[in-house]
Amino acid sequence: MTSTALVFLGAGIGGVLRHGVNLAALRWPFGSFPYGTLLINIVGSGVMGLVVGWFAYRTGEGAPHDLRLFLATGILGGFTTFSTFSLDAVMLWQRGEVVQAAGYVIGSVLISLVALVAGFAIMRWLP
Repeated sequence: MTSTALVFLGAGIGGVLRHGVNLAALRWPFGSFPYGTLLINIVGSGVMGLVVGWFAYRTGEGAPHDLRLFLATGILGGFTTFSTFSLDAVMLWQRGEVVQAAGYVIGSVLISLVALVAGFAIMRWLP
């Protein structure tokens, strides 16, 4: 139960941070391009690399599991799930599972786009 509460709290923090970046991006004079989401995905992925790298190379086995959940799953998951997608893809690649990594990236992006278009189409079609 404690781990669930930590993820819940962290995700709330991450979601508020994401919302703040998106609000700020609306004031940028760059047109309708989704710069806020792009920034969130890039920053979230970079911070995920720092967090996971810190746990892997700096803390060893001594890092509390609850802290990992709060930071990576909670805050970064609430900020952007793209950071987890990036981590999963890189971990597959680093383990030498290049075909699986490519399939994961292509499948995640293309199939997600198809699913979104299908969802739009279904809602348009329904009375």
